[in-house]
Amino acid sequence: MSGAVMWVISPTDNGRSMVKLKGISGKRIRRNVSKMKHLNGFQVFSSMVAHTPSGAVFTRSEQKVYDVVLKQAALVREKRISDLVFDVKPGKAMPASLDLLNGAYDRCGEVCAEYAKTFYLGTLLMTPQRQRAIWAIYVWCRRTDELVDGPNASHITPTALDRWERRLNDLFRGRPYDMFDAALSDTVSKFPVDIQPFKDMIEGMRMDLRTSRYKNFDELYLYCYYVAGTVGLMSVPVMGIAADSNTSTESVYNAALALGIANQLTNILRDVGEDARRGRIYLPQDELGRAGLSDDDIFAGKVTEKWRNFMKEQIKRARMFFDEAEKGVVDLNPASRWPVWASLLIYRQILDAIEDNDYNNFTKRAYVRKLKKIASLPVAYGKTLMRKPRTRSI
Repeated sequence: MSGAVMWVISPTDNGRSMVKLKGISGKRIRRNVSKMKHLNGFQVFSSMVAHTPSGAVFTRSEQKVYDVVLKQAALVREKRISDLVFDVKPGKAMPASLDLLNGAYDRCGEVCAEYAKTFYLGTLLMTPQRQRAIWAIYVWCRRTDELVDGPNASHITPTALDRWERRLNDLFRGRPYDMFDAALSDTVSKFPVDIQPFKDMIEGMRMDLRTSRYKNFDELYLYCYYVAGTVGLMSVPVMGIAADSNTSTESVYNAALALGIANQLTNILRDVGEDARRGRIYLPQDELGRAGLSDDDIFAGKVTEKWRNFMKEQIKRARMFFDEAEKGVVDLNPASRWPVWASLLIYRQILDAIEDNDYNNFTKRAYVRKLKKIASLPVAYGKTLMRKPRTRSI
């Protein structure tokens, strides 16, 4: 089950959302093996996401993700130091080319409006440059997700994903294949967006082709980063960080990453029955075992007391990631906060719906009713206005 969930994308009710380090300032990052906190026997990373205080230690997956976070944060920090604001580079295209490019961006907006209505509405508050760039990123993520989760998924091979990655390399070099590629190619030329999260999302699609079980949360965390956390890393440079925020760039990226992880964990918990019917189980095998459950129990689809207790802990962990994500929204550019708040508030209500269904995610689909979605929008907008960023020194 892949699901490229934007740091900002709102879910639809009938489908899935929508997916080496060079040291900063010459400092070498210390690598260690992680210690874990346990939530009634369920692993929760000591840092929750890729954030690390001095002396913290990591699991292998956390370290891999943290390396990417540091690299992305460095790019944005350098941009802020040089520009102090997220101004885009002036376009140099000829008028005819500009018309084609504008048409490409408009088409990206139409796709976004069709498949992510709530998110699209939120983007309308952004500046035109940011708005169009986010649409272009959304469309690329959706197309990537469709490779393994769309109507032609049964025909997709690792070779096809290799070709998609070569195409990604070309568009980052300014050689787009089609209009959607052209929009993204223009976006990455104007904003400090790095290619690594895009490559990592493709790696997540490869995992979907070869993996149907995850031994522990460390493996599942890496998968969630690949297919969803990456989108937050792609989006932060476009959304922008508030000029007077005093939070570190890494912390803002950690919050974006946490929202992606939270959304993907929510997808997994919502779609247990659907995935089981496809022969897939996206739940940590070791945690199932400790709860007295097995794959056979998942395939049987019976809600038992053991299952309820297991689900309660899984939902608790997803909510912890949502809580971590909330800490970073205030530090985004004010015009970018509303779609993020709307996504966060709406998506976490899916967890409430699972509970309302008595943890029956085998035969009942948990979703947020349209009226609840609509009611969440003014609440999200109120949070956008009320939470003021603090003074920040670069």
